[in-house]
Amino acid sequence: MSDKIFEALASSPRRQILAYLSEQELPAGDIAARFAMSAPSISRHLSVLENAGLITGERRGQFVVYRLNPDNLVNTLSQFAMAVCPVAGPLKKESKAAKRAKRI
Repeated sequence: MSDKIFEALASSPRRQILAYLSEQELPAGDIAARFAMSAPSISRHLSVLENAGLITGERRGQFVVYRLNPDNLVNTLSQFAMAVCPVAGPLKKESKAAKRAKRI
């Protein structure tokens, strides 16, 4: 399992997806909208993260909504890394702001 986790974390887009999911769950389409890559590419990244146990996806009607797997120690460590990472910080703030905007 650790090989899958390291493979998942080796990709910058996958680390960015984890940062986006750090504060809220998001449908696959909302995640894809943040990247300049094809939907199949995003789907592969989400699949790698899900197979590594870092995220879970839940079908809601025609959408699949993804969220971090809170029971995974790696996500706990990722949260720590995001707090000090200069790239992940702004992504996490964006996710937190979007979560607040949904409540309004």
